[in-house]
Amino acid sequence: MKQNILKYLNTNIPPFSLTVYRIGFGILVMFSIIRFWSRGWIEKLYLEPDFHFTYLGFSWVEPLGLYTYLIFFICFLSGLFVTIGYKYRFAIITLFLSFTYIELMDKTTYLNHYYLISCISLLMIFLPASSYFSIDSARNKFQIPRWSVDSLKILLIIVYLYAGLAKINSDWLIQAQPLKLWLKEKYSIPLIGDTLLQKEFIHYLFSWGGMLYDISIPFLLLVKRTRIFAFVMVIVFHVLTRILFPPIGMFPYIMIFSCIIFFDNSVHKKILDFISKSFKINYNKIYEEKILEKKSFINQLSLIFVCIFLFVQVIFPLRNKFYPGELLWTEQGYRFSWRVMLVEKTGYTTLKVIDQTNGKHILIDNKDYLTEFQEKQMSFQSDFILEYAHYIGDIYQKKGFKDIAVYAESYVTINGRPSQLYIDPTVNLYKQNRSLKNKEWIMPFKYDIKRFL
Repeated sequence: MKQNILKYLNTNIPPFSLTVYRIGFGILVMFSIIRFWSRGWIEKLYLEPDFHFTYLGFSWVEPLGLYTYLIFFICFLSGLFVTIGYKYRFAIITLFLSFTYIELMDKTTYLNHYYLISCISLLMIFLPASSYFSIDSARNKFQIPRWSVDSLKILLIIVYLYAGLAKINSDWLIQAQPLKLWLKEKYSIPLIGDTLLQKEFIHYLFSWGGMLYDISIPFLLLVKRTRIFAFVMVIVFHVLTRILFPPIGMFPYIMIFSCIIFFDNSVHKKILDFISKSFKINYNKIYEEKILEKKSFINQLSLIFVCIFLFVQVIFPLRNKFYPGELLWTEQGYRFSWRVMLVEKTGYTTLKVIDQTNGKHILIDNKDYLTEFQEKQMSFQSDFILEYAHYIGDIYQKKGFKDIAVYAESYVTINGRPSQLYIDPTVNLYKQNRSLKNKEWIMPFKYDIKRFL
């Protein structure tokens, strides 16, 4: 066993697949930044709001006024440098830091694919992705450790498996929820909207098909005999989700591109040859069998970090097991766990501020403090409600209120169920601290959702 492991760790392969991934990843980041900027979302999401919801421990990360545009520009520029392989190590570190800073500026904008980009860029800091077809490497063509490519495959397998295992629950498989709600709303789609998508068997077909797809696709991609079929399925699945669910954004494109990493080096070599021919890049056709010349301790440190990183990715999505109650209700341990499109959740939440020294109270109009998008996200997520309560309490403390209490009237519905009381209305949220501890002031969920994960 030990000898097999050492043999694997010392195995080197051509750099073509990692090179293609570096180029495509940089292009996707650049396209994402252009898309975000051109649609006016920097102004709308980061500059217009007076208040931003923050991640625990990262309240110091905030928009920088007009300099926020500079952060996006730096991220775009680092994506360009990653693509062409110029000052790669500096560029990928800058990409990771700038993109993650953007992601952390406001929790309201959290999406799984934003988190995925941060994870990939962090991982790629420790991979020799600029060893070939880059300005850094000029004409040199080195071999790279096999584990450097396999680490990206493992990350994608983790993403798919957790997404699939999370769908093994009674709402998704037995009730076909929330797809039943979402697909019925797509009646405006030509040809199929007012006919096929209204059929109940289609709702179950999509639910079961989505679960089976997520669980099986990484293994089908690993096997050469089924790889082409699997990749066609990847394209069909993600194009379909993009058509049916436009708000999903860049996620389908990122997943389609990322799955190319499973193909053999010969496929990636053809892609690079095509790029060379199209852009008239004069690269030597003869591959030089060289091992990447790096100090062994740097390779060892990179391998150690990659192993730790992948181990964290395996255990971190399981942290919800340490919290009582229904996960979809409390959302404690929900984010950063690859639970994709699992729930349709809406709510209504208002706050009451009381000066307990004289009984004076104020009912808060959320529109005075939050954008429409922020209010929507706040209304059904407990950590949002708590942070908002502290924000409002601080405002009224400055206005002269003494011994402040902030109470919430909150009702939430999940997957079409009748709404129910979400936050204990007798608890002073202003006295509750933000922490990783269980939020005992979340009311118990009245229903039972059976789940595997």
